Amino acid sequence: MDKKLEQLFYAALGGALAVKEKIETNNDEIKACQEKSEEKARIFLDEMAQRGKEEKDQFKERLKDILKEVVSELNLATKDDLEKLKQELAK
Repeated sequence: MDKKLEQLFYAALGGALAVKEKIETNNDEIKACQEKSEEKARIFLDEMAQRGKEEKDQFKERLKDILKEVVSELNLATKDDLEKLKQELAK
């Protein structure tokens, strides 16, 4: 009877240690996966920030072109035109 209890105790202890090792292994795998996910998220956000900056620059250039067209169509005086006029008046 004592031998059976001792075997049962060791079997339970062995099972508990096996579960503990499995949990630790899974925990390490989860941490590694989480770190990869965080790195991927950082890379993605950096790429989106860069893309946003590029889009902003392109938008500014398009807006400038449109404004130049509007100024031209309305025959408004530009900075260069005013500078030329100042030079002529100074003569």
